Amino acid sequence: MEIASDANEGRRTGSAGHLRAADYVERRFREIGLAPAGERGSFRQQVPLEEQIVDYAASSIELVGANGTRVPIAPGSDMIVAAWGAPRPAAVDAPLVFLGYGLHLPEQGHDDFAGVDLRGKIAVVIAGGPATIPAPIKASNRRERARLLGEAGAVGLITLTPPGQIEIPWERQVLLARQGDMYLADAALRDTPDDFFLASLDPAASERFFADSSHSFAALAAASDASARMPGFALPFRLKARLVTHRRRLTSPNLVARLEGTDPGLGKEHVVVSAHLDHVGIGPAINGDGIYNGALDDGSGVASVLDLARVLSAGPRPRRSILFLIVTAEEAGLLGSTYFARRPTISPKDLVADLNFDTLLPLWPLTSILAQGDQESSLGDAARAVAARRGLTLVPDPLPNRNSFVRTDQYSFVRAGIPALALKFGFTAGSEAFRLEHDWRANRYHAPSDDIHQPGVLPAEAIRLDDYAAELTADIANAPSRPAWRDDSVFRRFAAPEQIRQ
Repeated sequence: MEIASDANEGRRTGSAGHLRAADYVERRFREIGLAPAGERGSFRQQVPLEEQIVDYAASSIELVGANGTRVPIAPGSDMIVAAWGAPRPAAVDAPLVFLGYGLHLPEQGHDDFAGVDLRGKIAVVIAGGPATIPAPIKASNRRERARLLGEAGAVGLITLTPPGQIEIPWERQVLLARQGDMYLADAALRDTPDDFFLASLDPAASERFFADSSHSFAALAAASDASARMPGFALPFRLKARLVTHRRRLTSPNLVARLEGTDPGLGKEHVVVSAHLDHVGIGPAINGDGIYNGALDDGSGVASVLDLARVLSAGPRPRRSILFLIVTAEEAGLLGSTYFARRPTISPKDLVADLNFDTLLPLWPLTSILAQGDQESSLGDAARAVAARRGLTLVPDPLPNRNSFVRTDQYSFVRAGIPALALKFGFTAGSEAFRLEHDWRANRYHAPSDDIHQPGVLPAEAIRLDDYAAELTADIANAPSRPAWRDDSVFRRFAAPEQIRQ
């Protein structure tokens, strides 16, 4: 897999290795015979970004009690200050309030903000949420939490994660955080307010925040694991921080190609097939290897999109056009897909669906499909029909609390009102595939071992998923009606009237 070779140095957004990989994708688009659909007749859409690196050695963080006691918090070890979203403040000195799950969902009968004066305060929240609220609703609200807190007057957000809910080991998160992160240069496109303090805390250090209170992190973590109701209360500390950050402007390309549809009317509409090209680049060495290749995350998705482009170009042309979109800066917070969905290179009303491919994990035989978002729109019906024709089944997400549907690039289209699916190899709780998925997440996700030499990858099974996806794409592109949200979908609130199925 050329995309994930060491020569591309982990494809960090803005790097020479990422641009080399982009050149390869553009060459493949040309070889397949696709038309350019980027800016000014090219295959590229340039995305303006700003990179931010927190200088942890020069920064300081501490908790200050009412009696003057000081509890040191080691920057970049006990606490990771987020470099994504927006510029961080140079200094912060604010009281802390524990805000439970930090969910603002009054329409669901749950509002952790209610009755709390957040003005000038930092909200401390714990991961999770009540079991009575559907996972997509909780996850969608979390993505808007910084903005909602800012509107309520808060000046920061610190997230605590129970040990049992950690996806990436904290030690690996610390290593990756030292590389910095990015946000969109245009503040109008950001969800996080400028100068908003945003951080996460090592579970091993989280108990310090509850010293001299009547609560403990251990008890709150257990309540989160049980999806129980969570109290809200003032914490007995202020947080004082002095942050030294370094910033630079850059641009990085999305790559966009079109397969023209044949229908005089429907041909102007486009089905998007997407994946992200970027990964996390070169970082601290693990077992002597410092190149974070990203072979499955998301070299596998890019390979699938290119394979779909080849197959669909060689077959009968569909009625609608198909847009093949390889985005940048997914790892920095869905930035490339956000930019495209908000500023598409074609008319936004002509984007009718997105099928996204991210970390497909062809590590076990393909017997089922995980089509995240299948319960939200008519795309789910199309996905089930194609699966049935191929002797496959659609399975529900076995890890709904991971909230993957709002964490990858299809969600940028969802927020623009466009129905979407995220396609992966299916697996069920307790199965061998479940064990393999967990092992890969724990040991290879965002690690140098996600490379082209990793064991267990089944290329023939990946091709079977591509064949399924090609048939699904063609069905959507040839259907008489554009996909529509179900009237009971939580995501229909983003949609225009013609995008809702009654």
